Order: sequence, then C-alpha cells, then structure tokens
Amino acid sequence: MRRVYLITGILAIVAFLITEAIMRTHTPPMITLTDDIRLMYRSRHLYILAGGVANLLLGLYLSINVGGWRRRLQYLGSVLFLIAPILLTLAFFAEPSHGLTEDTWRSSFGLYALFGGGMAHFLGAATKRGGKFEAS
Repeated sequence: MRRVYLITGILAIVAFLITEAIMRTHTPPMITLTDDIRLMYRSRHLYILAGGVANLLLGLYLSINVGGWRRRLQYLGSVLFLIAPILLTLAFFAEPSHGLTEDTWRSSFGLYALFGGGMAHFLGAATKRGGKFEAS
C-alpha cells in the first residue's frame, strides 16, 4: 500500500512541475491576467504540491493499525488522500478560467479530502494512554 502513495505523490509532484511550466509559458503571460485569474492559477498550483507531499509522506511513514475501527478509519483516510491530488489537478485546469465564482467544487473537495484524510489517519493512529494521546 505504501508504494501506491509513493507513486501517487511522485505523480502529483510531476503534475506540480508541469503546471509550473504551463504558467511560465502561458499565453497571454500570467502577469497580464487579472488578479483573480492569476490567484486561481497560483493557488491551484500550490494545492497540487500539498496533495503530492501528503501522499509522499504517507508512502514513507504509513503504519496501519492491526484491526478494528481504527484500521477502517485509516483506510478511509487513505482513499481520501489518493483522491485529493486528482481533484486538485483537475481544478488547476478547469477552475481558473472562471475566476472567483461558485464553480470551485474540484478544489474544495480536494482540500476537504486532504483535511479529512489527515484527520482520519490522526484519529486512527492516536491512542489514549495514561490520559494523553500518543501515536500507536
């Protein structure tokens, strides 16, 4: 399973580098675009990086619990982490042309997936020992 996250993370980092190249060669140049469109490109570009780094780290350090509800929670978090870079990459290509409108569901769900995945893994890995939370 860790290999899947490493591959997903590497692919997302490659997508981040590709979107950087797209922004550098954009016609018309990015500097000539309105502030809202430029902000949309830049933020979606950085979101891809966040999704890639999260998957890379999960691929390096994932430790699945033995069983029970914690394991299921970690699997849910894993699915969310894998979906996030896909949605965030789609957001880079689909959302900036609309500007700051209501049509930002891809980036919203992608960021919620990153947050939800992180919280699911945190809750699935944390245990209460002696009145304080520790990693299991």
